[in-house]
Amino acid sequence: MTKQEFRAAVSLSAVFSVRLLGLFMIYPVFVSYASGLSGATAYLVGEALGIYGLTQGLLQIPFGLMSDRFGRKRLIVIGLALFGCGSAIAALSGSIAGVIIGRALQGAGAIGSVVLALVADLTAEDSRTAAMAMVGLSIGASFMIALVAGPIVAHIVGVAGVFWLMVALAAAGIAITQFAVPNPHRLVLHRDAETVPGLVGAVLRNAELLRLDLGIFCLHAMLTAGFLVVPKLLRDTLGVASRDDWVVYLPVLLVSVAAMVPGLVVAEKYRRMKEVFVAAVAMLAASQVMLYFAAHHAAVLLAALILFFTAFNVMEASLPSLITKVAPADAKGTAMGVYSSLQFLGIFAGGAAGGWANQIAGGGGVFAFTTALAFVWLVVAVTMARPSLLTTRLLRVAEGQALEPERLASRLLEVPGVAEAVVDGDEKIAYLKVDSRRFDAAAAERLVRDSRG
Repeated sequence: MTKQEFRAAVSLSAVFSVRLLGLFMIYPVFVSYASGLSGATAYLVGEALGIYGLTQGLLQIPFGLMSDRFGRKRLIVIGLALFGCGSAIAALSGSIAGVIIGRALQGAGAIGSVVLALVADLTAEDSRTAAMAMVGLSIGASFMIALVAGPIVAHIVGVAGVFWLMVALAAAGIAITQFAVPNPHRLVLHRDAETVPGLVGAVLRNAELLRLDLGIFCLHAMLTAGFLVVPKLLRDTLGVASRDDWVVYLPVLLVSVAAMVPGLVVAEKYRRMKEVFVAAVAMLAASQVMLYFAAHHAAVLLAALILFFTAFNVMEASLPSLITKVAPADAKGTAMGVYSSLQFLGIFAGGAAGGWANQIAGGGGVFAFTTALAFVWLVVAVTMARPSLLTTRLLRVAEGQALEPERLASRLLEVPGVAEAVVDGDEKIAYLKVDSRRFDAAAAERLVRDSRG
């Protein structure tokens, strides 16, 4: 990456991180706080925890599309302002209804797709993957830091103080956007990073993509539902005070990160992605069964948490990669947009359905719900097609290229290792799906740069 591209990747990763830190920090401390609010029931507490996912899931794609017309940085600032306003409403509310309104407004600032579009605006095709990877790493790091920091911060300033911290983080994000993020020279539709409305139908008709979308939906529904019960289990089973929850989360997360690495190595190096994927779903199911039957045993509880977060980390790393492998060459951004929307809708479903199960049948009801989700996903995962070994490559087409887009695409298909080729004449980009072990990059480069055709 150039210095400008590195600056863009770092600053936009920071924008993503400050927002996600606040959202995730509330997870381990929310239930005990919200249960004491006026009008609170177990169902409404679950709805309050998850409802930001509903507004985020519904507005994720529209925000990205609006940024094409009104500007990326403007939409990011608006989204962060909504997030800050929602956080202030939640901090000031003494009722569960007020917190639900605040949380819904937090999610309405759905800037994820806009940030990724701006990353694409500010990076060249050959460095975009690295920039996107930096953003992805910042998301994972924010999640782990937030789970550990949440109980500590809440003990110092209270849960209302955590919401006020979110206001400060929103303001920091706005400042980073305005003063640190470079301004793009022009806004361009990037099919590898943005949703193309005309391709949504094709993505929704792709059975293999839908299997992966179901996976991310179930994964985040299970995560959110679990946080309705797990904090209380740490009190009752382990005798850990709420301020000391980090003492459990930190080693669990560290062990889970170390345990996920071998699985990812096997999946990528030895091309055993389906086997690792199915094994991770089976681990998720096993963890929920353990929690349902024996969460009152300390050793079982800790083992189940390690098992869950190991599988969770494997999925968070592998699912986006699988989306890239399965999506058509020119529909990666659209596929990721639908995937991201289902992720947030899963958060809402987990909070609402988990809250209802908790109200009807207590913690056992929550784990019965998450176990059912895990086994449905396991059946779908077992029957999925073996993922292709193809990767996406983008090539800039020369301005003087004489061949028509369709003709150039057909010529590119003749290059060794190219399985799919789509050329966008407006973007001047060739979108390829290639077998990296056979791909003749030099031949493809010559084709897209040869103005004589």
